[in-house]
Amino acid sequence: MTTTSPTNTAPGLDPVPPAASPARTRVRLKLGAGQQLKGGPLTYLALVVVGLGSVFPLYWTLVAASHDQQRVLDSPPPLLPGGRLWSNLQAAWEQAHLGKAIVNSVIVAGCITAATLFFCTLAGYAFAKMRFRGRGALMTAVIATLTIPPQLSVVPLFMMMADIGWGGKLESVIFPTLVGAFGVFFMRQYLLEALPYELIEAAKVDGATNIRIVWNVVLPAARPAMMVLGMLTFVQAWNDFFWPFLALNQDNPTLQVALGQLSASYTPDQSIVMAGALISTLPLLLVFVIFGKQIVGGIMAGAVKG
Repeated sequence: MTTTSPTNTAPGLDPVPPAASPARTRVRLKLGAGQQLKGGPLTYLALVVVGLGSVFPLYWTLVAASHDQQRVLDSPPPLLPGGRLWSNLQAAWEQAHLGKAIVNSVIVAGCITAATLFFCTLAGYAFAKMRFRGRGALMTAVIATLTIPPQLSVVPLFMMMADIGWGGKLESVIFPTLVGAFGVFFMRQYLLEALPYELIEAAKVDGATNIRIVWNVVLPAARPAMMVLGMLTFVQAWNDFFWPFLALNQDNPTLQVALGQLSASYTPDQSIVMAGALISTLPLLLVFVIFGKQIVGGIMAGAVKG
């Protein structure tokens, strides 16, 4: 004879769930608050493989930049750094005039990043928390622009920059990319969850203006997402080649356009090209080393708020 646990079967009432088993209760007690799950050997093995695969392209760039052309093209290729790194770096620096190109890239990437953070945060706040007619349709139109290939706008944009008189100037690269649809959508989605309406209403009750609400309420709440968006925008602006190649000339290039000149010859020296690529990568690594902790901390803070 078997017995069953009593359940509530009265009409209109949900059945009472069975009690948790002792084994499941012990597992929940072991994984208390503040404790972390420990990975097994396969987890660490997978992390090591992914880490080595991520670092290897940078290591190979260093190896190729430290050898001469013949050694780089040998089979099998070298796997250890050589002794020509400094001479190849100097050759790449002089042949492509990388000093001016780096300054131009810093100006372009810095201006685009600052403008994107400012405008996208304001637009994301407006779409997330402000009530106005046509908000949904306008947001749909903004997202729809992501489906348009950027190559379609090259010819009219080039003609516009020429009519304004910005042909060959850095303004022609900066102003068309001051704000992007992805940044607006990204900030809107973050502020929907991270910024409660109660904070905004409390600030209005205290007599705060819209500018003060943005400065004292919105920007502190949006800081984690702004750090992530800023890093993504800076990397994209720094590595952009297509539009700067069309809009600028060889006398006033960005870093990626200047590096293109190293491989434009009939028989380019691959070791010097790799040396130039190494120079272009170092500023990005420096930015991540300086701001990486804030970015990771911002991501974790946003996850806790969510």
